Amino acid sequence: MSITYIGILNYEYMAVRRKAPRRRRAKTFNISAIEAGTALSLAQATDAAGAVKMALDGNISGGMTKLQGAVIKNKQKIIGVLAAAFVGKALTKGFTSGTLAKLGPIRVKA
Repeated sequence: MSITYIGILNYEYMAVRRKAPRRRRAKTFNISAIEAGTALSLAQATDAAGAVKMALDGNISGGMTKLQGAVIKNKQKIIGVLAAAFVGKALTKGFTSGTLAKLGPIRVKA
């Protein structure tokens, strides 16, 4: 014959266990206007879409040649875009609020 101990919980003296804090996902996202404009301008100047399409069609060498030719042809424009982006980023560092516009969940920052 064995004796089994059955513990009785006394809830009067037990501490309440807290749930772990959960971080909520942000409902907005930021887009840097200067960086987005720079990226779009560089993609247009280098004809990146045409080069990627050519590479996806199987002609990787032709895509790289097309990209190289576009960069050499438009190097002055590319340098100007990068210089303007650098100056724009340097000037916007002085603003207290970097937000240029807000439309719903999208916030356009400088």
